Amino acid sequence: MLRKVLETIATRYLVAALNMALIFINGKALGIHSMGLVGVIYASANIVFLFNGVFCGNTIVYHLNRYPLRYVFWPAYAWAFAGSALACGALALAGMLPAGFGAEVYGLATLLSLVGVHSRVLLGKDRIKAFNATFMIQGGSLFFILLYMYYVAGKQDVEGYLWGLYLSNALAWLASLLLICPACFRRGKENPPATLPPLFPLLKKMFAYGLWSSADNLTEGLTTRLNYFLLQRLSGYGQVGLLDAGTRISESVWHISRSVSSISYSQVARTSDPEMQRRQTLRFFKWTYCALIPVIGVILLIPERIYTDYLFSAEFQGIRKVIGGLSVGIVMLGANNILSHYFIGTGKVKYSTACSCVGLLTLLLSGSILAPAYGVLGSAVSTSIAFSAMLLFSLTVFVRQTRTSLRELLPSREDFAKLKVLITGKPVEPAGRQ
Repeated sequence: MLRKVLETIATRYLVAALNMALIFINGKALGIHSMGLVGVIYASANIVFLFNGVFCGNTIVYHLNRYPLRYVFWPAYAWAFAGSALACGALALAGMLPAGFGAEVYGLATLLSLVGVHSRVLLGKDRIKAFNATFMIQGGSLFFILLYMYYVAGKQDVEGYLWGLYLSNALAWLASLLLICPACFRRGKENPPATLPPLFPLLKKMFAYGLWSSADNLTEGLTTRLNYFLLQRLSGYGQVGLLDAGTRISESVWHISRSVSSISYSQVARTSDPEMQRRQTLRFFKWTYCALIPVIGVILLIPERIYTDYLFSAEFQGIRKVIGGLSVGIVMLGANNILSHYFIGTGKVKYSTACSCVGLLTLLLSGSILAPAYGVLGSAVSTSIAFSAMLLFSLTVFVRQTRTSLRELLPSREDFAKLKVLITGKPVEPAGRQ
């Protein structure tokens, strides 16, 4: 199990390193206006992708071990096309679909959803290496394809970037399809027909299971990206490009919290002892914010001229202020990921969903006040306020339900001793209750 976790973390960090390099390449090749436009296009496609998670997300993993693959696979595949159309229509009605790029958003979201279906099938079959390979192809190949598009094909524009997204996801779709093909044609070990419900009741089960998780992911996704659309209406794509660059640099530290939260979720879900779940969550929570604070601090120390003279260009002036405005929220949401996975792992998904709703409502309120008054900096600060509200909500629920004292939220010697054991493998003398 530990090996699988480490392999997954290593894969994510390798892709993250390539994506970080790609941020700076995009800044120089596309410029601030085009970078803002592609940021809005990809944010729109990602919102549609999260909406499609009702049938194309974790509900596949859950039902795959209870029903034959074909009963789960084909409804999810059909929903990738139908759900994308519904979500794009809703975005168009809300004025959030980039003008002239509706077809591109639909195509990209559908492709992302199809790759997501394949990935969840591989995860449900416990084929972690194949799952990681799909993630690596999807994220890693984009770096090399865009290098070709920009500097060989000479397409340093939005079209070149979109081609890169299409090709990298098409490669991931094809590779993952080949990986799941053996399972598609293996029927000997599937559940006997007598255990299978009619199609419509099964679809209701898949929908009911996927609804809460997708609502949570969609609401959180809107909280992290809705400011793109608000800022675009107020100031244009140029300011969105500045916000997108600062956001992606700041969010790079989330790979720490996302990796830790996956381990935390696994630990919490594997035990039914409430006290053990509480202790494990507290420990991972403290480790996470203790790791995030110094990392974001280092990023804040980088001088403005490093960004404007070397990493990006002079038109990205002000990016350090954007990162500063986001910094508090980045730490807050990273720490909140641990508490959110505690709620999910203990079957209390509604609290995680409610937390995301609190964040979205806070963002709408603070963003409507700060963005018009302070532009891109106001958008960044409003994001931090929303993420802080999410953490405050999660902490309130967690403390009340588990009867945790505020003192226990602070790191102790025992926490660092336990961390040392995990790193070195050397046991220490047991300590008393935190």
